[in-house]
Amino acid sequence: MAGRDRSARDDRTRGATARRAASAAGPGRRGTGNRPAGDRRTPRTPAASVPADGLVVGDVPPVARAAGVALVLAGLAGIAALFPTYLVVGGQELVLGRGLGAVLVGLLVPVASIAVGAGLAVGRVPRLGLAYAGVGGALALGSLLIEVYRGSSSTVRPGIEVLAGERVLTSSVTTGAGWWLSVTALALTVLAGALAAASWGRTVMEDRGALDPARPGLAGAAVLLGVLTVLCLALPAADVPDRLVDDPSTGLEVVVEQQGPQALLERPGLALLGGLLLAGAVVLASVLAPSLRPRLAAVGGLLAVAVTVLAAALAGLRDAVTSDDLEWTVPGAGLLAAGLGYALLTVLAWRLRRAAA
Repeated sequence: MAGRDRSARDDRTRGATARRAASAAGPGRRGTGNRPAGDRRTPRTPAASVPADGLVVGDVPPVARAAGVALVLAGLAGIAALFPTYLVVGGQELVLGRGLGAVLVGLLVPVASIAVGAGLAVGRVPRLGLAYAGVGGALALGSLLIEVYRGSSSTVRPGIEVLAGERVLTSSVTTGAGWWLSVTALALTVLAGALAAASWGRTVMEDRGALDPARPGLAGAAVLLGVLTVLCLALPAADVPDRLVDDPSTGLEVVVEQQGPQALLERPGLALLGGLLLAGAVVLASVLAPSLRPRLAAVGGLLAVAVTVLAAALAGLRDAVTSDDLEWTVPGAGLLAAGLGYALLTVLAWRLRRAAA
């Protein structure tokens, strides 16, 4: 009897314990079908969206943002320089933005600087802006020395020059507000380049290397364009044509050479140094720009060379179209072809992103 009583009490105890466990587990935790009662499955969350080229952008240092601000200020100064008096040469007042064509040509580099600099200042794709600023600053250094020579010491050795689309004799030169704004724009561009070089290593931006297979081809084409650009810069893009005159003693027509604008490397002093620096910077930028990482950095470097060369080529074409004394030269046409070639390389480097996608 005692054994049956203990067995009954044990059965009641086990039953009560099972009921308490089931009650504590609740209806949501009871086994249904083949799934265990304690099985919890975490719902799947969609994967984070990643750019097609795997672009990763880190924090942008303040120095890099300052380079973007300097680019924007340089662009604004460049636009403002188009309208006031640039130089008064031999009593003739010159304005950089005389005519719609001159304004459009003069806007090319400033507008590009403002667009790229604004993106860099707010921290978007920073190495694109840094590459543009670095290459543009190197190119602007030579142009800055040439500009200083035009406004300060070009009267030491007077000669025929083409300034703001006009053929003038630099017997006397007086600077105007347009010249000061041009110098300010170039100086700010050089400053932006120095800031970009200082912050390049501290700016994190990388991709999956979609451009890497095409970099050797881009570099080879860019070097060829760089050599062509230097050869074309060595001679004026718009020159004075030779005249045919009758020789009174023989009655035959003879060719008389007229003094035309000075070539890039024919000017003395600061202008010669500036010309050498500009030619060296074009070749060096052509070598380095396609090798910059990531892909968008190569785009920025090539863009800086493209707008600089195109601006010089279009300025020569503008001079030939607007002046009766000047005609477009073969070097001028070659310079335009080189600028268009750089623009094509820039577009190719940009479009390779879609191929990778």
